[in-house]
Amino acid sequence: MSGVRYKVAEAARLAGVSASTLRLWETQGLVVPERSPTGHRQYTEADLARLKRISWFRVERGLNPAAIREALEAEAAADDDAPAAGESGIDNQVGRKLRSLRHAAGKTLELVASEIGIAASVLSTLERTSQGVSVAVLHNIAEYFGTTVSSLSGEAEADARAVVRAGEWRAWPKTTPGVTVQLLADGRNQMDCHRFVLEPGASSEGAYRHEGEEFVYVLSGRVEFILDNDQFYDLGVGDSLYFESKRRHAWTNRHDGETVLLWINTPPTF
Repeated sequence: MSGVRYKVAEAARLAGVSASTLRLWETQGLVVPERSPTGHRQYTEADLARLKRISWFRVERGLNPAAIREALEAEAAADDDAPAAGESGIDNQVGRKLRSLRHAAGKTLELVASEIGIAASVLSTLERTSQGVSVAVLHNIAEYFGTTVSSLSGEAEADARAVVRAGEWRAWPKTTPGVTVQLLADGRNQMDCHRFVLEPGASSEGAYRHEGEEFVYVLSGRVEFILDNDQFYDLGVGDSLYFESKRRHAWTNRHDGETVLLWINTPPTF
């Protein structure tokens, strides 16, 4: 993590509210702080700015939580084409694309979250930061809007390179904690060719499926795949797995260190 992080009491003091109010706003989906490895809430500078804005809407304009969420969304939509200082448009492109898709569909954040089966606060955080969801959830959201994770991540927008040198891989915005996805082939192709780097314990956090076929080769570490909820495959260095993508699949890094995978989907439906 980078940047200053504030604990609940300190964030509440800086925002001019009580710690219990911060927790209430979290349950209402108005703000979703990060969590430390031990599970403690950690507020960023962006969170503090949001807290102060929430307080202003509540005190000065007398808005209820639902109205505050709408007001914050409207402000965020107005800033879609102008990322905040220090925020890369690339780093936040997944959230901005999802917000644009939702607005184009004329649906509220609460409705989309309900139909997908996630908390509105989770979707709100993803739209604001492009972070905080599992691979399985991100896939389900992309499917809901009729697109793919690869497309949301801007993979097809990259200028195609015939040769990608070692260590010069472009990477997706890091939407999922512990998971880094690097592009082994640029542009709009018939195959998604990726290098997955999984930190210890990283997982899909649920099963997902889509059209196509997949090939996974373990370059280092160890990973467990579960197909159709009842078939378990423990893969080590040099092992590979080939399966139809329409089968429900989930995975977890079982290595006490980093696991690196060569992962190919065809056609590009992930």
